[in-house]
Amino acid sequence: MAGYEYVSPEQLAGFDKYKYSALDTNPLSLYIMHPFWNTIVKVFPTWLAPNLITFSGFLLVVFNFLLMAYFDPDFYASAPGHKHVPDWVWIVVGILNFVAYTLDGVDGKQARRTNSSTPLGELFDHGLDSWSCVYFVVTVYSIFGRGSTGVSVFVLYLLLWVVLFSFILSHWEKYNTGILFLPWGYDLSQVTISFVYIVTAVVGVEAWYEPFLFNFLYRDLFTAMIIGCAICVTLPMSLLNFFSVLLINLSLSPVQCQLIVCQMSSTRCPTLNWLLLPLFLVVIAVNLGVASYLESVLLYTLTAVFTLAHIHYGVRVVKQLSSHFQIYPFSLRKPNSD
Repeated sequence: MAGYEYVSPEQLAGFDKYKYSALDTNPLSLYIMHPFWNTIVKVFPTWLAPNLITFSGFLLVVFNFLLMAYFDPDFYASAPGHKHVPDWVWIVVGILNFVAYTLDGVDGKQARRTNSSTPLGELFDHGLDSWSCVYFVVTVYSIFGRGSTGVSVFVLYLLLWVVLFSFILSHWEKYNTGILFLPWGYDLSQVTISFVYIVTAVVGVEAWYEPFLFNFLYRDLFTAMIIGCAICVTLPMSLLNFFSVLLINLSLSPVQCQLIVCQMSSTRCPTLNWLLLPLFLVVIAVNLGVASYLESVLLYTLTAVFTLAHIHYGVRVVKQLSSHFQIYPFSLRKPNSD
């Protein structure tokens, strides 16, 4: 299993033909963030590998998640009558979130600056982004938390699905159009949330208890922004881009693919993932009362197994592509240059 190869020869051949194509039409990105990133990237030395920048940003997102998990393990810290998260934590999380967002915007520029752009870099970037979707939403959730003034766990579950759906939708869009239309909601959400973290440190979580407008609470605004952005912005723009390219090309590509590897290599993937089977069995067993008393144990076990499976997949794919393209993932040196 340690040497298992997830990427097929057909997919490797697809990667050889792959060319990155993206389009960013967000005014915030075009007129503010890109000029800012163009300045920041000049600070980095030319020997610094873009993938190392990508991974550093991801580690900051994970650190934020772990830091908030330490101070708010059950999501009740922001509720009335509970010990709140220290103000300095909100400041740290806000700054690191913006730094991580900046590194995510700079890594591609560093790759082009050092002439080291590869399909592995894009795959590595988007693969880590798929993990960050979960960490980001759960960390933000601590601003409101649970309780009478917070957001229910079920709503959090729905929000996670909305964010993941938006992420998958963007890659479905690229699979069919050949162009990655960068979603407007990503930049807006990152800048806004970084700012909200800092504001929370200044005004305290109690400020979010008050109505935003009439009886419309800030927690409702938080939920409405995420769902509204997905339904009113991300989904319509993806469909518009898809049908625009469809009318131009007068052709229809397969739409089942949901994995970035298959999207980048122009190959199909199985409709279902085998990891869904044990999850399905556990859900059925718990709901039938067969293993309800073991629900927590089973879910923790599945989480550990799925996490290890994803890590193994990621490591093996990176090693395969590194070997195929004859590059080091975290260095600009070539293997044959040693």
